[in-house]
Amino acid sequence: MNLRYARGRWPALLCVSTLALVGCGADGVPQNDKKPTVSASPAPSDAATQVPPQDEEPAATLALVKGQKGLELSVHAADRDQGGFITIKGRLKNTSQVATVLPAQMSGDETEVVKHGNSLGGATLIDSVGKKRYYVLRDTDGRPLTTSGLDSLGPGKSTSVFMQFPAPPATTTEVSLQLPTFEPATLKLS
Repeated sequence: MNLRYARGRWPALLCVSTLALVGCGADGVPQNDKKPTVSASPAPSDAATQVPPQDEEPAATLALVKGQKGLELSVHAADRDQGGFITIKGRLKNTSQVATVLPAQMSGDETEVVKHGNSLGGATLIDSVGKKRYYVLRDTDGRPLTTSGLDSLGPGKSTSVFMQFPAPPATTTEVSLQLPTFEPATLKLS
Protein backbone atom coordinates (compact mmCIF):
# COMPACT_ATOMS: atom_id res chain seq x y z
CA MET A 1 0.00 0.00 0.00
CA ASN A 2 1.24 3.47 -0.84
CA LEU A 3 2.25 5.43 2.30
CA ARG A 4 0.66 8.64 1.01
CA TYR A 5 -2.59 6.73 0.38
CA ALA A 6 -2.55 5.28 3.95
CA ARG A 7 -1.97 8.68 5.54
CA GLY A 8 -5.02 10.09 3.81
CA ARG A 9 -7.26 7.26 5.08
CA TRP A 10 -6.29 7.36 8.80
CA PRO A 11 -8.15 10.58 9.71
CA ALA A 12 -11.32 9.33 8.02
CA LEU A 13 -11.07 5.90 9.68
CA LEU A 14 -10.44 7.50 13.08
CA CYS A 15 -13.42 9.83 12.67
CA VAL A 16 -15.82 6.97 11.74
CA SER A 17 -14.54 4.83 14.65
CA THR A 18 -15.00 7.66 17.12
CA LEU A 19 -18.54 8.38 15.97
CA ALA A 20 -19.45 4.69 16.26
CA LEU A 21 -18.15 4.55 19.84
CA VAL A 22 -19.80 7.78 20.96
CA GLY A 23 -23.25 6.50 20.03
CA CYS A 24 -22.90 3.31 22.11
CA GLY A 25 -22.80 2.75 25.84
CA ALA A 26 -20.38 0.44 27.60
CA ASP A 27 -22.35 -2.65 26.59
CA GLY A 28 -22.45 -1.80 22.87
CA VAL A 29 -26.13 -0.82 22.87
CA PRO A 30 -26.95 2.71 21.67
CA GLN A 31 -27.52 4.91 24.72
CA ASN A 32 -30.95 6.10 23.62
CA ASP A 33 -32.20 2.45 23.53
CA LYS A 34 -31.40 1.82 27.20
CA LYS A 35 -34.32 1.70 29.57
CA PRO A 36 -34.10 3.73 32.77
CA THR A 37 -33.58 1.72 35.90
CA VAL A 38 -35.66 2.32 38.97
CA SER A 39 -33.96 2.34 42.34
CA ALA A 40 -35.85 2.30 45.56
CA SER A 41 -34.75 4.80 48.15
CA PRO A 42 -34.46 3.53 51.72
CA ALA A 43 -37.43 3.99 53.98
CA PRO A 44 -37.10 6.62 56.72
CA SER A 45 -37.13 3.86 59.35
CA ASP A 46 -33.90 2.43 57.87
CA ALA A 47 -31.89 5.52 58.88
CA ALA A 48 -29.77 3.58 61.37
CA THR A 49 -28.47 1.24 58.64
CA GLN A 50 -27.46 3.97 56.19
CA VAL A 51 -23.74 4.54 55.58
CA PRO A 52 -22.49 7.91 56.88
CA PRO A 53 -20.99 10.36 54.37
CA GLN A 54 -17.23 10.12 53.69
CA ASP A 55 -16.54 13.59 55.13
CA GLU A 56 -17.48 12.65 58.69
CA GLU A 57 -14.68 12.02 61.15
CA PRO A 58 -14.17 8.44 62.36
CA ALA A 59 -15.41 7.68 65.87
CA ALA A 60 -11.99 6.85 67.37
CA THR A 61 -9.25 9.46 67.70
CA LEU A 62 -5.82 8.15 68.67
CA ALA A 63 -4.35 11.61 69.20
CA LEU A 64 -5.30 15.26 68.85
CA VAL A 65 -2.28 17.45 68.16
CA LYS A 66 -2.35 21.25 68.18
CA GLY A 67 -0.21 23.33 65.85
CA GLN A 68 0.27 27.00 65.06
CA LYS A 69 -2.39 29.37 63.73
CA GLY A 70 -5.32 27.29 65.01
CA LEU A 71 -4.36 24.09 63.15
CA GLU A 72 -5.20 20.72 64.67
CA LEU A 73 -4.25 17.24 63.50
CA SER A 74 -6.50 14.44 64.69
CA VAL A 75 -4.96 11.01 64.10
CA HIS A 76 -7.49 8.23 63.51
CA ALA A 77 -5.31 5.30 62.44
CA ALA A 78 -1.73 4.11 62.81
CA ASP A 79 -1.73 0.80 60.97
CA ARG A 80 1.07 -1.59 60.08
CA ASP A 81 0.72 -3.35 56.77
CA GLN A 82 2.35 -6.55 55.58
CA GLY A 83 4.74 -4.67 53.30
CA GLY A 84 6.68 -3.33 56.28
CA PHE A 85 5.10 0.12 56.40
CA ILE A 86 3.06 2.18 58.85
CA THR A 87 0.34 4.43 57.49
CA ILE A 88 -0.90 7.28 59.68
CA LYS A 89 -4.32 8.65 58.70
CA GLY A 90 -6.19 11.62 60.11
CA ARG A 91 -7.71 15.05 59.50
CA LEU A 92 -6.02 18.42 59.47
CA LYS A 93 -8.42 21.12 60.62
CA ASN A 94 -8.34 24.91 60.84
CA THR A 95 -10.09 25.80 64.12
CA SER A 96 -9.51 29.56 63.73
CA GLN A 97 -11.97 32.12 62.36
CA VAL A 98 -9.71 33.11 59.44
CA ALA A 99 -8.11 31.28 56.52
CA THR A 100 -4.73 29.86 57.50
CA VAL A 101 -1.74 29.40 55.23
CA LEU A 102 -0.11 26.11 56.19
CA PRO A 103 3.47 26.56 57.47
CA ALA A 104 6.20 25.62 54.99
CA GLN A 105 8.07 23.90 57.87
CA MET A 106 5.54 21.04 57.69
CA SER A 107 7.27 19.93 54.46
CA GLY A 108 10.60 19.64 56.26
CA ASP A 109 13.88 21.03 55.03
CA GLU A 110 15.16 18.30 52.71
CA THR A 111 15.72 19.77 49.25
CA GLU A 112 14.42 16.65 47.49
CA VAL A 113 11.09 16.80 49.36
CA VAL A 114 10.64 20.59 49.33
CA LYS A 115 11.01 20.82 45.55
CA HIS A 116 7.76 18.83 45.20
CA GLY A 117 5.63 21.44 46.97
CA ASN A 118 3.88 21.71 50.33
CA SER A 119 3.28 18.41 52.10
CA LEU A 120 3.60 16.69 55.46
CA GLY A 121 7.06 15.46 54.40
CA GLY A 122 8.72 16.83 57.54
CA ALA A 123 6.91 14.34 59.80
CA THR A 124 8.89 11.72 61.70
CA LEU A 125 8.13 8.76 63.95
CA ILE A 126 10.35 8.30 67.02
CA ASP A 127 10.85 4.85 68.52
CA SER A 128 12.23 5.78 71.94
CA VAL A 129 12.77 2.15 73.00
CA GLY A 130 14.71 1.25 69.84
CA LYS A 131 16.28 4.73 69.76
CA LYS A 132 15.44 5.27 66.08
CA ARG A 133 13.82 8.01 64.01
CA TYR A 134 11.76 7.11 60.93
CA TYR A 135 11.21 9.65 58.16
CA VAL A 136 8.28 9.81 55.73
CA LEU A 137 8.94 7.45 52.82
CA ARG A 138 9.74 8.88 49.39
CA ASP A 139 9.20 7.50 45.90
CA THR A 140 12.01 7.18 43.35
CA ASP A 141 11.56 10.82 42.28
CA GLY A 142 11.89 12.09 45.87
CA ARG A 143 8.17 12.82 46.37
CA PRO A 144 7.08 12.14 49.96
CA LEU A 145 4.46 9.42 50.45
CA THR A 146 2.14 11.77 52.25
CA THR A 147 -0.62 14.23 51.52
CA SER A 148 0.77 16.98 49.32
CA GLY A 149 -0.48 20.16 47.66
CA LEU A 150 -1.43 21.64 51.01
CA ASP A 151 -1.51 25.42 50.77
CA SER A 152 -4.22 26.81 53.06
CA LEU A 153 -7.39 25.92 54.92
CA GLY A 154 -10.41 28.16 55.27
CA PRO A 155 -11.96 28.93 58.66
CA GLY A 156 -13.43 25.76 60.17
CA LYS A 157 -12.38 23.65 57.16
CA SER A 158 -10.60 20.32 57.33
CA THR A 159 -8.97 17.84 54.96
CA SER A 160 -8.03 14.16 55.17
CA VAL A 161 -4.30 13.51 55.41
CA PHE A 162 -1.98 10.50 55.46
CA MET A 163 1.73 9.80 56.02
CA GLN A 164 3.59 6.57 55.32
CA PHE A 165 6.71 5.47 57.21
CA PRO A 166 8.93 2.39 57.38
CA ALA A 167 7.64 0.18 60.19
CA PRO A 168 9.65 -0.20 63.39
CA PRO A 169 10.20 -3.77 64.66
CA ALA A 170 7.05 -5.71 65.60
CA THR A 171 8.05 -5.47 69.27
CA THR A 172 7.60 -1.68 69.13
CA THR A 173 4.02 -0.91 70.14
CA GLU A 174 4.28 2.84 70.74
CA VAL A 175 5.87 5.69 68.79
CA SER A 176 5.92 9.47 68.95
CA LEU A 177 4.63 11.34 65.88
CA GLN A 178 6.43 14.63 65.34
CA LEU A 179 5.28 17.13 62.72
CA PRO A 180 7.09 20.49 62.52
CA THR A 181 5.11 23.34 64.19
CA PHE A 182 2.89 20.77 66.03
CA GLU A 183 3.14 19.24 69.49
CA PRO A 184 4.45 15.65 69.56
CA ALA A 185 1.86 12.88 69.94
CA THR A 186 2.22 9.36 71.31
CA LEU A 187 0.57 6.71 69.14
CA LYS A 188 -0.16 3.07 69.87
CA LEU A 189 0.48 0.93 66.78
CA SER A 190 -2.00 -1.68 65.64
